[in-house]
Amino acid sequence: MNRIFWRFVVLVLLAITLASFAVYFAINRLFGDPLEEIALRQVSAQIFLLEQYVDKAPADEWLLRLNKVREVSNLNIDLIPLPQAQSALDGDQRYALQRGEVVLDIASKSFYRRVDLNDSKYAGSAGDVIHARDLPIDVGVVLKMEALRYAIVALFLLLPIAFWSRSHWRGLQQLSGVADEFGQGHLNTRIQLSESSILFPLADCMNQMASRIDVLLETHKNLLHSVSHELRTPIARLEFGLELLRNAPQAVQEKRIAAMEEDIHELNALVNELLDLTKLDQQHALKRQSFAIDGMLQDCLHAMEHQLTGQDIKLELASDLGELNGDRRLLLRAMGNLLNNAIKYGNGVIRLSAQRSGTDQIMMTVEDNGPGIPVVERSRIFDVFYRIDRSRDRHTGGFGLGLAIVQKAIQLHGGSVVVEESALGGAKFIVSLR
Repeated sequence: MNRIFWRFVVLVLLAITLASFAVYFAINRLFGDPLEEIALRQVSAQIFLLEQYVDKAPADEWLLRLNKVREVSNLNIDLIPLPQAQSALDGDQRYALQRGEVVLDIASKSFYRRVDLNDSKYAGSAGDVIHARDLPIDVGVVLKMEALRYAIVALFLLLPIAFWSRSHWRGLQQLSGVADEFGQGHLNTRIQLSESSILFPLADCMNQMASRIDVLLETHKNLLHSVSHELRTPIARLEFGLELLRNAPQAVQEKRIAAMEEDIHELNALVNELLDLTKLDQQHALKRQSFAIDGMLQDCLHAMEHQLTGQDIKLELASDLGELNGDRRLLLRAMGNLLNNAIKYGNGVIRLSAQRSGTDQIMMTVEDNGPGIPVVERSRIFDVFYRIDRSRDRHTGGFGLGLAIVQKAIQLHGGSVVVEESALGGAKFIVSLR
């Protein structure tokens, strides 16, 4: 049996016990002691005999009838002084006795009652008390019935709890086992629980967590492989250039040095791109501020004025763009990367447009008239270090990080970026922001 069940057993039994005592004390406080009521019913015949046979006798026959009752019954009846009776009772019972009521003493199976209150039975009878002992009082049967009721209630509570805890214990055992598997690096292990299980949301979260970690590790593995490849190429060129530089003539040396400087710039650019990408991966909160969308896009074009020289730029901005609450610097970088792509792969025509879609969505698009992006490649171009084969050269191919930075920057704003075919003939990048 599992530990959950036994803990529930202890908890349920403790709760039922406390509830039973609470019920008993509440009834005792509000309606009187229930055990005393039971005892009164058990000795009602003896009390009836005293009240109807003895008490109703004439004054000169009262003692005779009392003695008659002693002879024909199994009761031990004595007359004792009132102070003696009061010393055997507690406070409430003393007050009841003082008023002439029958006072039960369940523990000693006896009752007390004053003979009378005004010496009407015999001289000094107001100071005497009838003490009847050996009464047929037995509350043990009642206590056994209560214990049986307690046991039945506990059983009917614990049976569904046993079934419930068993299923949960098995689910927890499975969670624990899979967690151990995760700890050992087996991230392809999954928790198999029914959707009706109360632990299913937790299991589903753990499965999603394992999937994300698995993807993250695979991404980092690919990233490490790609970084080493990207770094190896310019480093190899630098080594080769240094080797050739040693015995080369002066004119050749200048060319080699220029090529090596270009390789160094390439390494610096790669490192900067990687740092930017890492910062975006680690960034959870944006430095948001309200800014005009049309002003941001015009500033982006102004910052890229040198690169855009010779390009036919078509700027189409709606009049109702208004403002956006976000990180202006990140969005400038994202739109700048998209414009850089349009410059690299287009044939001189670029269209930048922005408009509202509904009341809370901004659509910004960058289009070019280049060869476009094949449909089969569109789902992968935002992956880190992914480049289409035809673009793998140091002048136009880049590092395959620009679009990855675009996607992360837009996702941090809660938006999305997709690529489609442009009416200009090339690629059309659509950025959606809310």
